[in-house]
Amino acid sequence: MKRREFITLLGGAAAVWPLAARAQRADKVYRIGYLGLASAAAQATRMKALREGLAALGYIEGKNIVIEERRLEGAYDQLQLAQLAAQLVDLKPDVIVAPATPAARAAAKATTAIPIVASVMQDPVGDGLVASLARPSGNLTGLSLLGPELVPKRMELLKEALPNVSRVAVLWHPDAFGEHTTRDLLRETEAAGQRLGVTLRFVSVRGPDEFDRAFSAITTEGADALLAGGGPMLFGERRRIVDLAAKGRLPSVFNAREYVELGGLMSYGPSVDDLFRRSATLVDKILKGAKPTDLPVEQPTKFELVINLTTARELGLTIPREFFLIANEVIE
Repeated sequence: MKRREFITLLGGAAAVWPLAARAQRADKVYRIGYLGLASAAAQATRMKALREGLAALGYIEGKNIVIEERRLEGAYDQLQLAQLAAQLVDLKPDVIVAPATPAARAAAKATTAIPIVASVMQDPVGDGLVASLARPSGNLTGLSLLGPELVPKRMELLKEALPNVSRVAVLWHPDAFGEHTTRDLLRETEAAGQRLGVTLRFVSVRGPDEFDRAFSAITTEGADALLAGGGPMLFGERRRIVDLAAKGRLPSVFNAREYVELGGLMSYGPSVDDLFRRSATLVDKILKGAKPTDLPVEQPTKFELVINLTTARELGLTIPREFFLIANEVIE
Protein backbone atom coordinates (compact mmCIF):
# COMPACT_ATOMS: atom_id res chain seq x y z
CA MET A 1 0.00 0.00 0.00
CA LYS A 2 1.32 3.44 -0.90
CA ARG A 3 2.06 5.88 1.92
CA ARG A 4 -0.53 8.39 0.62
CA GLU A 5 -3.23 5.70 0.52
CA PHE A 6 -2.32 4.55 4.06
CA ILE A 7 -2.57 8.10 5.44
CA THR A 8 -5.92 8.58 3.71
CA LEU A 9 -7.22 5.29 5.10
CA LEU A 10 -5.96 6.14 8.58
CA GLY A 11 -7.57 9.57 8.43
CA GLY A 12 -10.86 8.05 7.41
CA ALA A 13 -10.73 5.56 10.26
CA ALA A 14 -9.97 8.35 12.73
CA ALA A 15 -13.07 10.16 11.58
CA VAL A 16 -15.19 7.04 11.98
CA TRP A 17 -13.92 5.90 15.40
CA PRO A 18 -15.35 8.85 17.39
CA LEU A 19 -18.69 8.35 15.69
CA ALA A 20 -18.63 4.69 16.63
CA ALA A 21 -17.71 5.53 20.21
CA ARG A 22 -20.55 8.03 20.42
CA ALA A 23 -22.98 5.54 18.97
CA GLN A 24 -21.91 2.97 21.55
CA ARG A 25 -22.41 5.50 24.37
CA ALA A 26 -25.84 6.42 23.04
CA ASP A 27 -26.86 2.76 23.14
CA LYS A 28 -25.56 2.16 26.67
CA VAL A 29 -27.94 1.92 29.59
CA TYR A 30 -26.27 3.20 32.76
CA ARG A 31 -27.07 1.80 36.17
CA ILE A 32 -27.32 4.27 39.07
CA GLY A 33 -27.54 3.09 42.67
CA TYR A 34 -29.31 5.23 45.29
CA LEU A 35 -28.79 4.62 49.00
CA GLY A 36 -31.48 6.53 50.87
CA LEU A 37 -32.02 7.40 54.54
CA ALA A 38 -35.55 8.74 54.81
CA SER A 39 -39.23 7.95 54.79
CA ALA A 40 -40.77 6.86 51.51
CA ALA A 41 -42.30 10.32 51.01
CA ALA A 42 -39.04 12.14 51.74
CA GLN A 43 -37.08 9.87 49.42
CA ALA A 44 -39.65 10.39 46.68
CA THR A 45 -39.18 14.16 46.99
CA ARG A 46 -35.40 13.93 46.67
CA MET A 47 -35.56 11.36 43.88
CA LYS A 48 -37.89 13.65 41.95
CA ALA A 49 -35.30 16.44 42.08
CA LEU A 50 -32.51 14.05 41.08
CA ARG A 51 -34.53 12.68 38.17
CA GLU A 52 -35.29 16.23 37.01
CA GLY A 53 -31.59 17.02 37.02
CA LEU A 54 -30.77 13.84 35.12
CA ALA A 55 -33.56 14.41 32.58
CA ALA A 56 -32.24 17.90 31.86
CA LEU A 57 -28.95 16.23 30.89
CA GLY A 58 -30.62 13.66 28.65
CA TYR A 59 -30.88 10.72 31.06
CA ILE A 60 -34.33 9.16 30.98
CA GLU A 61 -35.22 6.26 33.24
CA GLY A 62 -36.14 3.20 31.22
CA LYS A 63 -34.33 4.56 28.19
CA ASN A 64 -30.67 5.09 28.99
CA ILE A 65 -30.56 4.79 32.80
CA VAL A 66 -31.80 2.37 35.41
CA ILE A 67 -32.03 3.56 39.02
CA GLU A 68 -31.74 0.96 41.77
CA GLU A 69 -33.05 2.31 45.09
CA ARG A 70 -32.34 1.03 48.57
CA ARG A 71 -33.72 2.82 51.63
CA LEU A 72 -33.32 2.70 55.40
CA GLU A 73 -36.14 4.36 57.33
CA GLY A 74 -36.45 5.32 60.97
CA ALA A 75 -33.71 4.99 63.57
CA TYR A 76 -30.28 4.41 62.11
CA ASP A 77 -29.00 0.87 62.12
CA GLN A 78 -25.43 0.84 60.84
CA LEU A 79 -25.53 -2.89 60.15
CA GLN A 80 -28.68 -2.61 58.02
CA LEU A 81 -27.24 0.42 56.22
CA ALA A 82 -24.05 -1.51 55.47
CA GLN A 83 -26.12 -4.41 54.13
CA LEU A 84 -28.08 -2.11 51.83
CA ALA A 85 -24.85 -0.56 50.57
CA ALA A 86 -23.45 -4.04 49.88
CA GLN A 87 -26.60 -4.92 47.94
CA LEU A 88 -26.09 -1.92 45.69
CA VAL A 89 -22.41 -2.73 45.17
CA ASP A 90 -23.34 -6.28 44.14
CA LEU A 91 -25.48 -4.81 41.36
CA LYS A 92 -22.30 -3.22 39.93
CA PRO A 93 -23.80 0.22 39.20
CA ASP A 94 -21.83 2.80 37.25
CA VAL A 95 -22.24 5.28 40.10
CA ILE A 96 -23.85 5.36 43.54
CA VAL A 97 -25.75 8.41 44.80
CA ALA A 98 -25.72 8.71 48.61
CA PRO A 99 -27.91 11.60 49.81
CA ALA A 100 -26.48 12.06 53.31
CA THR A 101 -23.29 11.66 55.35
CA PRO A 102 -24.15 8.27 56.94
CA ALA A 103 -25.18 6.85 53.56
CA ALA A 104 -22.02 8.22 51.94
CA ARG A 105 -19.88 6.65 54.66
CA ALA A 106 -21.61 3.28 54.28
CA ALA A 107 -21.20 3.35 50.50
CA ALA A 108 -17.52 4.32 50.80
CA LYS A 109 -16.90 1.40 53.16
CA ALA A 110 -18.68 -0.98 50.77
CA THR A 111 -16.62 -0.06 47.71
CA THR A 112 -13.45 1.76 46.76
CA ALA A 113 -13.98 1.17 43.04
CA ILE A 114 -17.49 2.42 42.21
CA PRO A 115 -17.76 6.24 42.05
CA ILE A 116 -19.96 7.80 44.75
CA VAL A 117 -21.81 11.14 44.61
CA ALA A 118 -22.92 12.36 48.04
CA SER A 119 -25.72 14.84 47.38
CA VAL A 120 -25.92 16.45 50.83
CA MET A 121 -22.96 16.42 53.23
CA GLN A 122 -22.77 18.58 56.33
CA ASP A 123 -18.97 18.70 56.66
CA PRO A 124 -17.29 16.29 54.22
CA VAL A 125 -13.72 17.13 55.28
CA GLY A 126 -14.44 17.13 59.01
CA ASP A 127 -16.27 13.81 58.75
CA GLY A 128 -13.37 12.27 56.84
CA LEU A 129 -15.31 11.59 53.66
CA VAL A 130 -12.90 13.57 51.48
CA ALA A 131 -9.34 14.82 51.90
CA SER A 132 -10.24 18.34 50.76
CA LEU A 133 -13.05 20.13 48.97
CA ALA A 134 -10.82 21.01 46.01
CA ARG A 135 -9.46 17.50 45.53
CA PRO A 136 -11.64 14.92 47.24
CA SER A 137 -9.36 11.87 46.70
CA GLY A 138 -10.69 8.33 46.63
CA ASN A 139 -13.93 7.45 44.87
CA LEU A 140 -16.27 10.01 46.47
CA THR A 141 -17.31 13.57 45.67
CA GLY A 142 -20.53 15.54 46.02
CA LEU A 143 -22.04 18.66 47.57
CA SER A 144 -21.81 20.27 50.99
CA LEU A 145 -24.63 21.85 53.02
CA LEU A 146 -22.32 24.12 55.03
CA GLY A 147 -24.10 22.70 58.08
CA PRO A 148 -22.22 24.06 61.12
CA GLU A 149 -21.63 27.46 59.51
CA LEU A 150 -25.35 28.20 59.09
CA VAL A 151 -26.52 27.47 62.65
CA PRO A 152 -25.57 30.93 64.00
CA LYS A 153 -27.45 32.58 61.14
CA ARG A 154 -30.64 30.68 62.00
CA MET A 155 -30.30 31.68 65.63
CA GLU A 156 -29.79 35.31 64.66
CA LEU A 157 -32.84 35.29 62.38
CA LEU A 158 -34.97 33.77 65.14
CA LYS A 159 -33.85 36.43 67.60
CA GLU A 160 -34.35 39.19 65.03
CA ALA A 161 -37.88 38.04 64.27
CA LEU A 162 -38.75 37.45 67.94
CA PRO A 163 -36.60 39.77 70.10
CA ASN A 164 -38.22 38.58 73.35
CA VAL A 165 -37.16 34.95 72.90
CA SER A 166 -34.90 33.89 75.79
CA ARG A 167 -35.19 30.08 76.06
CA VAL A 168 -34.72 27.96 72.95
CA ALA A 169 -35.03 24.18 72.74
CA VAL A 170 -32.62 22.58 70.27
CA LEU A 171 -33.95 19.35 68.75
CA TRP A 172 -31.13 17.22 67.33
CA HIS A 173 -30.35 13.69 66.16
CA PRO A 174 -27.05 12.39 67.62
CA ASP A 175 -26.56 9.81 64.87
CA ALA A 176 -27.21 12.12 61.91
CA PHE A 177 -23.58 13.04 61.23
CA GLY A 178 -20.04 12.09 62.10
CA GLU A 179 -18.48 12.84 65.47
CA HIS A 180 -16.49 15.84 64.18
CA THR A 181 -19.47 17.50 62.51
CA THR A 182 -21.75 16.84 65.49
CA ARG A 183 -19.22 18.46 67.80
CA ASP A 184 -18.96 21.50 65.51
CA LEU A 185 -22.74 21.82 65.25
CA LEU A 186 -23.18 21.76 69.02
CA ARG A 187 -20.30 24.19 69.56
CA GLU A 188 -21.61 26.67 66.98
CA THR A 189 -25.11 26.47 68.47
CA GLU A 190 -23.86 27.06 72.00
CA ALA A 191 -21.69 29.98 70.90
CA ALA A 192 -24.60 31.60 69.05
CA GLY A 193 -26.84 31.20 72.10
CA GLN A 194 -24.29 32.86 74.37
CA ARG A 195 -23.71 35.70 71.93
CA LEU A 196 -27.44 36.40 71.63
CA GLY A 197 -28.18 36.01 75.33
CA VAL A 198 -30.38 32.96 74.78
CA THR A 199 -30.55 29.96 77.11
CA LEU A 200 -30.42 26.68 75.17
CA ARG A 201 -31.82 23.28 76.08
CA PHE A 202 -30.54 20.45 73.88
CA VAL A 203 -33.06 17.63 73.39
CA SER A 204 -31.93 14.57 71.46
CA VAL A 205 -34.07 12.10 69.51
CA ARG A 206 -32.63 8.92 68.03
CA GLY A 207 -35.79 7.64 66.36
CA PRO A 208 -39.45 8.41 65.59
CA ASP A 209 -40.65 6.83 68.84
CA GLU A 210 -38.85 9.49 70.92
CA PHE A 211 -40.58 12.63 69.65
CA ASP A 212 -43.49 12.64 72.10
CA ARG A 213 -41.07 12.34 75.02
CA ALA A 214 -38.84 15.07 73.60
CA PHE A 215 -41.63 17.60 73.09
CA SER A 216 -43.11 16.83 76.49
CA ALA A 217 -39.76 17.79 78.03
CA ILE A 218 -39.53 20.91 75.86
CA THR A 219 -43.01 22.06 76.91
CA THR A 220 -42.46 21.25 80.59
CA GLU A 221 -39.28 23.33 80.69
CA GLY A 222 -41.03 26.35 79.20
CA ALA A 223 -39.10 26.91 75.98
CA ASP A 224 -39.98 30.07 74.05
CA ALA A 225 -38.99 28.66 70.66
CA LEU A 226 -37.56 25.63 68.86
CA LEU A 227 -34.44 25.28 66.73
CA ALA A 228 -34.50 21.99 64.81
CA GLY A 229 -31.27 20.37 63.66
CA GLY A 230 -30.62 18.63 60.38
CA GLY A 231 -30.39 15.05 59.20
CA PRO A 232 -32.47 12.60 57.16
CA MET A 233 -34.40 11.19 60.13
CA LEU A 234 -35.60 14.60 61.29
CA PHE A 235 -36.45 15.60 57.74
CA GLY A 236 -38.40 12.40 57.25
CA GLU A 237 -40.40 13.19 60.40
CA ARG A 238 -40.94 16.86 59.49
CA ARG A 239 -44.75 16.65 59.53
CA ARG A 240 -44.70 15.27 63.03
CA ILE A 241 -42.19 17.85 64.25
CA VAL A 242 -44.21 20.74 62.81
CA ASP A 243 -47.44 19.38 64.30
CA LEU A 244 -45.88 18.90 67.74
CA ALA A 245 -44.38 22.39 67.63
CA ALA A 246 -47.81 23.82 66.74
CA LYS A 247 -49.43 21.85 69.57
CA GLY A 248 -46.92 23.33 72.00
CA ARG A 249 -47.29 26.77 70.41
CA LEU A 250 -43.56 26.90 69.73
CA PRO A 251 -42.21 29.31 67.10
CA SER A 252 -39.72 27.17 65.18
CA VAL A 253 -36.80 27.72 62.83
CA PHE A 254 -35.63 24.97 60.47
CA ASN A 255 -32.93 24.28 57.92
CA ALA A 256 -35.25 23.52 54.97
CA ARG A 257 -38.28 25.17 53.43
CA GLU A 258 -40.30 21.92 53.45
CA TYR A 259 -40.91 22.38 57.19
CA VAL A 260 -42.35 25.86 56.58
CA GLU A 261 -44.56 24.61 53.78
CA LEU A 262 -46.10 22.23 56.34
CA GLY A 263 -46.67 24.99 58.90
CA GLY A 264 -43.30 25.69 60.53
CA LEU A 265 -42.62 29.35 61.23
CA MET A 266 -39.41 29.94 59.28
CA SER A 267 -36.43 28.31 57.65
CA TYR A 268 -33.03 29.39 56.40
CA GLY A 269 -30.63 27.33 54.37
CA PRO A 270 -29.68 26.11 50.93
CA SER A 271 -32.29 24.67 48.61
CA VAL A 272 -31.87 20.92 49.10
CA ASP A 273 -33.80 20.16 45.92
CA ASP A 274 -31.33 22.39 44.07
CA LEU A 275 -28.44 20.36 45.53
CA PHE A 276 -30.02 17.12 44.33
CA ARG A 277 -30.53 18.54 40.85
CA ARG A 278 -26.91 19.71 40.82
CA SER A 279 -25.72 16.28 41.93
CA ALA A 280 -27.04 15.02 38.60
CA THR A 281 -24.31 17.09 36.91
CA LEU A 282 -21.65 15.24 38.89
CA VAL A 283 -23.26 11.92 37.96
CA ASP A 284 -23.22 12.97 34.31
CA LYS A 285 -19.51 13.86 34.43
CA ILE A 286 -18.66 10.53 36.03
CA LEU A 287 -20.68 8.60 33.46
CA LYS A 288 -18.72 10.44 30.78
CA GLY A 289 -15.43 9.30 32.27
CA ALA A 290 -14.48 11.83 34.96
CA LYS A 291 -12.99 10.55 38.21
CA PRO A 292 -14.43 11.69 41.56
CA THR A 293 -10.98 12.82 42.68
CA ASP A 294 -10.97 15.36 39.83
CA LEU A 295 -14.42 16.75 40.72
CA PRO A 296 -14.25 19.27 43.60
CA VAL A 297 -16.93 19.08 46.27
CA GLU A 298 -19.42 21.83 45.47
CA GLN A 299 -20.96 24.20 47.98
CA PRO A 300 -24.45 25.73 47.94
CA THR A 301 -24.93 28.99 46.06
CA LYS A 302 -28.66 29.46 46.63
CA PHE A 303 -29.93 30.25 50.15
CA GLU A 304 -33.55 30.80 51.12
CA LEU A 305 -35.27 32.55 54.01
CA VAL A 306 -38.89 31.36 54.03
CA ILE A 307 -41.55 32.55 56.49
CA ASN A 308 -45.05 31.24 57.09
CA LEU A 309 -47.19 34.29 57.84
CA THR A 310 -50.26 32.17 58.60
CA THR A 311 -48.34 30.33 61.32
CA ALA A 312 -47.12 33.63 62.78
CA ARG A 313 -50.72 34.83 63.02
CA GLU A 314 -51.91 31.57 64.58
CA LEU A 315 -49.20 31.87 67.22
CA GLY A 316 -50.16 35.47 67.89
CA LEU A 317 -46.68 36.71 66.93
CA THR A 318 -45.85 40.23 65.88
CA ILE A 319 -42.87 39.96 63.58
CA PRO A 320 -41.21 43.24 62.53
CA ARG A 321 -42.29 44.34 59.06
CA GLU A 322 -38.68 44.86 58.05
CA PHE A 323 -38.05 41.14 58.62
CA PHE A 324 -40.51 40.19 55.89
CA LEU A 325 -38.71 42.46 53.46
CA ILE A 326 -35.55 40.33 53.61
CA ALA A 327 -37.42 37.03 53.16
CA ASN A 328 -37.12 35.18 49.87
CA GLU A 329 -40.67 33.91 50.24
CA VAL A 330 -43.61 34.56 52.55
CA ILE A 331 -46.23 31.82 52.71
CA GLU A 332 -49.79 33.02 53.42
